[in-house]
Amino acid sequence: MLALRDDPIMAIATPPGRGAVGVVRISGKHLKAFAESLCQQALTPRHAHLLALKDAQGQAIDQVLAIYFPGPHSYTGEDVLELQGHGGTIVMHMVMARCLALAQSTKPDSTPWLPHLRMAQAGEFTQRAYLNQKLDLAQAEAVADLIDANTEAAVRSAGRSMQGAFSDQVHALKAALVHLRVQIEACLDFPEEDLDFIKAMQVAEQLQSLLQHAAALTSQAKQGALLRDGLKLVIAGQPNAGKSSLLNALAGAELAIVTPIAGTTRDVLSQSIQMEGVPIHVLDTAGLRDHTQADEVEQIGMERAWAQIKQADIVLLLNDVARTDDAYRQQQRQLQEDIEAVLPKHTSLLLVDNKCDMVTTTSSTKALQISAKKGLGLQALRTHILQLAGWQSSAQEGVFTARARHLEALAVVLQHLQAAQQMLNHPQPALDLLAEECRLAQQSLSSLTGEFSADDLLGEIFSNFCIGK
Repeated sequence: MLALRDDPIMAIATPPGRGAVGVVRISGKHLKAFAESLCQQALTPRHAHLLALKDAQGQAIDQVLAIYFPGPHSYTGEDVLELQGHGGTIVMHMVMARCLALAQSTKPDSTPWLPHLRMAQAGEFTQRAYLNQKLDLAQAEAVADLIDANTEAAVRSAGRSMQGAFSDQVHALKAALVHLRVQIEACLDFPEEDLDFIKAMQVAEQLQSLLQHAAALTSQAKQGALLRDGLKLVIAGQPNAGKSSLLNALAGAELAIVTPIAGTTRDVLSQSIQMEGVPIHVLDTAGLRDHTQADEVEQIGMERAWAQIKQADIVLLLNDVARTDDAYRQQQRQLQEDIEAVLPKHTSLLLVDNKCDMVTTTSSTKALQISAKKGLGLQALRTHILQLAGWQSSAQEGVFTARARHLEALAVVLQHLQAAQQMLNHPQPALDLLAEECRLAQQSLSSLTGEFSADDLLGEIFSNFCIGK
């Protein structure tokens, strides 16, 4: 994609299918003459012109609004032409065919108008905005996050990132880090004055401040990642513990069949809900019990349940507190041990006692007490799920969107700053090694906004965008 960055590009910028309005977008250098030839009239920058778009034979294709944005004052930083017409699939392709035909035809000076005009690849318009410094990489990613957001909170957080809230904090942290690097590297030629320099320049205090800033930024980024990606909550338990009833209660709809018959749920049922704007992907699984007591279909369901447990962010182990027989309780303890044995390190196990409305005394364990059927304790359950996920309701207004790669980069920043701090605590700290740790931390920070990014990373990021954006 990077090798073709100078080609003029074109795409339908509206969703595929029929609609009231469809938009064809063209971006490239020196589009003005081509745009005016296509529209057969002069185009005032950033003004909408209502006109009949005609084919090579002078037959009208569609009545469109043509808007010309001369670079660099456009979304991509290049000249941009937008043709807004009726949103039929055929008419949109006829408009593009006309643009391609004119691009390859000859001008009065016997040269083609835009011989290399081609269809845009996924995310290529936004990639050009990044390459032309209209957006940094974090802002460009926020464009896709805004489009994909499925909660209002996620929309707001993506909007903040797109406006530069995340980037501003990264730049502020990097500026402080660069200031420290300059001080350290200026003293490398005077090694005999290392200790005096460290005290005079308050290097330890500056490093501590950087660590606190980086930790706070990481915490905010984790909130944003939750809003963007949500979390996977798997409801597990023995048959008839009330797993399907809990799914229905959390979703507020009768999604799963609930019966007294053991093994009613044979497959994984999934429903996405939101709690305080955080997307929660809830999975109801088959009841887990001795394989020898289940038929072949139920055994397959249990195998799928275990597979989901191993991939969960939170596993909610449901216990039927109304069951008091020793055999059930022993099986519940064994099930908890088996789940704990396979859980990844990042996964939390949440113990919940269901059917608390059917007993007079609560369990002696630390399990949450709920009644999925009566709706008791559900709000406390929602709050606890969000707490386990690390969600902070008080910080919601300032949250910006973030991705896994952002968290990984910030983790590297913290790692190098902590290494620098440990090095500084040595009786005879080596300033060259200290400077190198700061340089590596700065490099990782720069990758967040794209000032230091490999081409293959850019290709991976923008290939996940929709066509025309």
